[in-house]
Amino acid sequence: MPIRLCGKNKTTTPKRETTECPDNLCVYMAQAGYLLDGLFYVTISAGDINLESIGIMSTPKLELRNVSKTFHANGMVVRALENISLAVTPGEFLTVIGPSGSGKSTLFNLITGLLEPDSGEILLDGVVDVVRAGHFGYMPQRDLLLPWRSVLDNVIIPLELRGIPRTDARTRARQMLPMFGLEDFADSYPASLSGGMRQRAALLRTILTERDTLLLDEPFGALDALTRRELQDWLLGLWEQFRQTVVFITHDVEEALYLGDRVAVLSPRPGRVANMLAVDLPRPRRRGMIALPQFGRQMSELLESLGVEV
Repeated sequence: MPIRLCGKNKTTTPKRETTECPDNLCVYMAQAGYLLDGLFYVTISAGDINLESIGIMSTPKLELRNVSKTFHANGMVVRALENISLAVTPGEFLTVIGPSGSGKSTLFNLITGLLEPDSGEILLDGVVDVVRAGHFGYMPQRDLLLPWRSVLDNVIIPLELRGIPRTDARTRARQMLPMFGLEDFADSYPASLSGGMRQRAALLRTILTERDTLLLDEPFGALDALTRRELQDWLLGLWEQFRQTVVFITHDVEEALYLGDRVAVLSPRPGRVANMLAVDLPRPRRRGMIALPQFGRQMSELLESLGVEV
């Protein structure tokens, strides 16, 4: 029977569908195993091993160090974020949850350079970068498709902004439409699309920024439950293929756990990192994992971090 290893320490990149542990990871210790869809899954954690010495750890793609932000308006002082510290490794899928007003969107505005922190540092690839604009693909909560442009002409906007001729941009984007389920809608206008199709187009536009890191701000929040689940699995399939670094904001605890390598929980305002949970689930994710005991256990931990009694 094939064995699939799942790294509990998410700085690892475990081998999949192997019957023996690679030599440089032989000191890992199996902690739990379970059957699902004919595969035996084993969760592993690091023992006495220097991960950096075997090239598993790397410089964070994105890092925030003690970042704080306060807003002053109409005589009021609003402390949005306080001493936020977190690091996202290359290729990681980090999800962020928190109550309304905990500073999640402010966090993205700081990362992208739309706002500057009052204190602390934001590092890109290990370097403090004061000009962060243009380094990220940013998808806000609304799709923001231009109603007078077709789907194809909406998704090529990032390419046009970089000076790529429209004909070349259309050719490049048209090749990717099937991957996003949009091949039959290239000439359609946003008003004729379902909410799910509009989000697919918005995500393709974000992908076409051709940035290593994607910031997705509740992209599925306005969708019905069935469409949201469909797009979650579709997004994970894309991520498995492109392996970009993703930071994904959501209010949905189940979504955060199902999608993420780790889940960052923000406290009520001023937002602080109340918990950073390393997700104890293997990849690729399967819907049946929601019924696993460790899924329920981690859901409870996240809800408790949010102040919800379980």
